[in-house]
Amino acid sequence: MGIGASIFLLGLGAVLTFAVDWKVAGLDLHAIGWILMAAGTVGLVLFFYFWNRRRVPAAAAPQMRAAPGPYHDITPVAQPAPVVAPAPVPAPIQRVD
Repeated sequence: MGIGASIFLLGLGAVLTFAVDWKVAGLDLHAIGWILMAAGTVGLVLFFYFWNRRRVPAAAAPQMRAAPGPYHDITPVAQPAPVVAPAPVPAPIQRVD
């Protein structure tokens, strides 16, 4: 039973118990209302119990891996960049007329 059906049973049971004053031969509507409210309450409790159990994370199975290789094969060492001297700034060109 889902959450909607449980709330519906609670509401219908409350209406039959507290709001209806009909007399039906052979039926006690107040008792039927209490029974419906109890069924709705049990349905809500069971719904939240099983809903909570679905959210529990499952234990992960351990995974076996092969033996790792030597550590110097994992990451190569980067070589430093060579230092370059700055180029001299050329003199401006002068125009001769």
